[in-house]
Amino acid sequence: MYYSNGNYEAFARPRKPEGVDDKSAWIVGGGLAGMAAAVFLVRDGQMAGDRITIIEELMLPGGALDGIKYPDKGFVIRGGREMEDHMECLWDLFRTIPSIEIEGASVLDEFFWLNKDDPNYSLCRVTEKQGQDAHTNKLFTLSEKAQKDITKVILATREEMEDKRIDEVFGEDFLKSNFWLYWRTMFAFEEWHSALEMKLYLHRFMHHIGGLPDLSALKFTKYNQFESLVIPMYNWLQEQGVRFRFRTSVTDIDFAFDGDTFRATRIEWTDADGAGGVDLGEDDLCLAIIGSLTENSDNGDQETAPAIKAGPAPAWDLWRKLAAKRDDFGRPEVFCSDIDKTKWESATVTTIDERIPAYIEKIAQRDPFSGKVVTGGIVTAKDSSWLMSWTVNRQPHFKAQKPNEIVVWVYGLFVETPGDFVKKPMQDCTGEEITQEWLYHMGVPTDQIPELAASGAKCVPVMMPYITSFFMPRKAGDRPQVVPDGSANFAFLGQFAETTRDTIFTTEYSVRTAMEAVYQLLGVDRGVPEVFNSTYDIRYLMKGMARLRDGETVDIPGPNFLKGRLYDRLDNTQMGELLTDFGVIPAHGDTAPRPRHDDAIA
Repeated sequence: MYYSNGNYEAFARPRKPEGVDDKSAWIVGGGLAGMAAAVFLVRDGQMAGDRITIIEELMLPGGALDGIKYPDKGFVIRGGREMEDHMECLWDLFRTIPSIEIEGASVLDEFFWLNKDDPNYSLCRVTEKQGQDAHTNKLFTLSEKAQKDITKVILATREEMEDKRIDEVFGEDFLKSNFWLYWRTMFAFEEWHSALEMKLYLHRFMHHIGGLPDLSALKFTKYNQFESLVIPMYNWLQEQGVRFRFRTSVTDIDFAFDGDTFRATRIEWTDADGAGGVDLGEDDLCLAIIGSLTENSDNGDQETAPAIKAGPAPAWDLWRKLAAKRDDFGRPEVFCSDIDKTKWESATVTTIDERIPAYIEKIAQRDPFSGKVVTGGIVTAKDSSWLMSWTVNRQPHFKAQKPNEIVVWVYGLFVETPGDFVKKPMQDCTGEEITQEWLYHMGVPTDQIPELAASGAKCVPVMMPYITSFFMPRKAGDRPQVVPDGSANFAFLGQFAETTRDTIFTTEYSVRTAMEAVYQLLGVDRGVPEVFNSTYDIRYLMKGMARLRDGETVDIPGPNFLKGRLYDRLDNTQMGELLTDFGVIPAHGDTAPRPRHDDAIA
């Protein structure tokens, strides 16, 4: 396997791998990574679909890409997916999957047209004082010291960031800045999370630094992620003959070890008939998702708080068994052993008349019933004790919504802290109480909140004990390689497999691991798209530098006559033009900022 960029290999079709007609594949886990692996096996590996089986514990595909309506409780989305232009493997996948909305179009086509016609951006990213615009004015408010902290982390080696917390490498100035407020609420980072992952995010999304304050960096699907992404992919896989074994829990995978090489030999499972499994022959591949963000999630309802389920966790128990078999199969305890640091809670609020949407419209400054972008991503109540954020995507968010319903997603990072209106921790609150707290931060008069929460909406809260488990501080070896050294037929998939330069908690990461696994195990002769290289592009670095300084040019130290000489040397040079175009230094001499019509950097 190797990496590539550009459209030479992006548009090429690989030749059929030798011997693939005799091979079969067993995929453990029906989430995005497992389904993507099946697509790549069929499309690029040219394996017959009826020789692929996906084993899934749940009764439906998609894993964390969920979206469902429970008859009694209401609509539920545990989380949403923030996507962007440069998810190279994700879009490589969905260019193949037909849209179920538009005849003759792919899911990528549909997504591209939607976001061209209705671009995403926020008109009110942060509120305070019960729904008032906090007027952060798109500023990062990074002091010189905080800027130095960011620069130091970007320039550090991976090894220097291993096993360190964010608050060990960033000081108070940074942690009090608007940048950190935007960042932590957009990506769900906590101060005790991995400094290494923070570094990877800074590199990975260098090209989107300017889009953080108004979320213009983001793009969203038309409906919830299950209906917009999972169902089209599931339909396509079924049309190819791929088999799904639902309600089947994999309990172990056996291996034969021979010196430095090994092979998966059997998958053990339990289903409605009891214990079972399948023996794997010489031509059988096994690809397994390990760990789970949504394992042991528990739904509450309007009258009931969700439980924190700390008991047996099948996905984590499977990884523990595998890790005990070989040293390079990772260390699951690094990620799953401290629920207090990996949990948070979300809630899906469905409004049932026009009263609450009027408050949404006041903050979003858009009509929530328009069918277009509403909040443009999350709105964060900066003075919320729960550090609550909420979002209203394009409506209807579910095809089954009634015309007068709006589906809202709410989450809190500080679930153990008593609320500001409801004097209870979020984790102890019913759906109705969470709605009350949300309405308080929306600016609803306090004397109207209880009645409006009771009669104007239904809320389903969800506690997820492992939702940020992959953000725990880690070092090399804590996650196994996608295809461990010496593997003849086995690969790891998903957020807890290790691959290069990409960042977790993204759809791209799941799809990338799937692509890398299939290409390596089958010897597919086509490059895997490299992680977008904005961190190596001097234009993006300059643009990011200027943006982090809130538009202030760099103050070059020293006497003015020396600065003048430097500017004179840069005048009418390529570097001088670049530095001026991107706002790093002020206009000087004959060099003034120019529109950049000759490149793709807006």
